[in-house]
Amino acid sequence: MRISELLARDGVTFSLEVFPPKTSDKYTETAEAAMEIARLGPDFMSVTYGAGGGTGDFTAGIAAGIQREYGVPTLAHLTCVSSDRAHVMKMLEVYRENGIENILALRGDVPQGGQVSTDYRYAVELIRDIRENGDFCIGGACYPEGHIESANKREDLKYLKEKTDAGLDFLTTQMFFNNDIFYNFLYRAREAGINIPVIAGIMPITNAKMLKRSVAMSGTDVPQRFRAIVDFFGTDPAAMKQAGIVYASEQIIDLIANGIRHIHVYTMNKPDVAEGIMKNLSSILHLSGVRYED
Repeated sequence: MRISELLARDGVTFSLEVFPPKTSDKYTETAEAAMEIARLGPDFMSVTYGAGGGTGDFTAGIAAGIQREYGVPTLAHLTCVSSDRAHVMKMLEVYRENGIENILALRGDVPQGGQVSTDYRYAVELIRDIRENGDFCIGGACYPEGHIESANKREDLKYLKEKTDAGLDFLTTQMFFNNDIFYNFLYRAREAGINIPVIAGIMPITNAKMLKRSVAMSGTDVPQRFRAIVDFFGTDPAAMKQAGIVYASEQIIDLIANGIRHIHVYTMNKPDVAEGIMKNLSSILHLSGVRYED
C-alpha cells in the first residue's frame, strides 16, 4: 500500500522505524528485531539505508520481509550523497522486484572521508530521478529547527519547497523534543506553500549517551524539563528507559490532542521501547484506528 493512501484516511497514522545491520553477520539478529516490532501492528514501517549504499540489499530484504510476514506496508530509505546514478537506478529496480512502492528520498550524511557523488549533491536531484523512473510514492525529510547546514530557517524552507515541488508525496520530520517548535514549523511551512502531509518524528531517548549523540548530529533543542529527566535518571538504565518512553508518549499525546494526525517513532531497533510506547497509548491509538497487537 502507498503511504500517501494511508495518510489520506481519517484518523491517526502511527509508524515505526528500524535500521538494517552494517554487516551481514548481524542480519539475522536485526531482521528478527524488526519482525518483532512489525508484530505490534503499526500502520507502516520505515527501514533506513546505510551511507554509501552498503546496506541497500539489507534494507530491501528487511522491508520485503516485514510486508510478507506481517502485511505491514514499508517505506524503504534511499540516499544519494555517495552514490552514482547507476547505483540509484539499480536500487529502484531492487525495490520494485521486492514489492516496495514507498521510498524516503534523502541526501544522506557526507562520509567521513568527504567522498561525495558526482551525480548527486542534493536530495532534490534524487527525488526528480525517482519520480522520472518509476511509479513510487516518495517521501522526504524536513527539519522543524532548520537543517544544521542551512544558514537560517528561511533558507531551509526555500530548499524544502524545492523538494516538495520536485514530486514529494509527504514529509517526515527530524526528531524534536519540544512540540511548540513543531507547531511553529508547520505554520511556517504552510505559509511557504508546503501543503503535503507532514509526519511528526519522535525519538524516545532511553539513555544519556543517546541524547548527547542526537543533539551533536542534529542540533536539536532539548527543553530544560527533559534535561532534568536525563540528569536525574541517566545513571540508572532501567529508570532512564522508562522515563524516556514516558516522555515520548506524552509528546505524542500532546500532538494528537492538538490535531496532529501522523506520528512516526524512531525505535532504534528496540522492540521493548516500541511496545512500551504503544502500550501507553493503546486506548488512544485504538480510538484512532491503529491496530496495536498485544
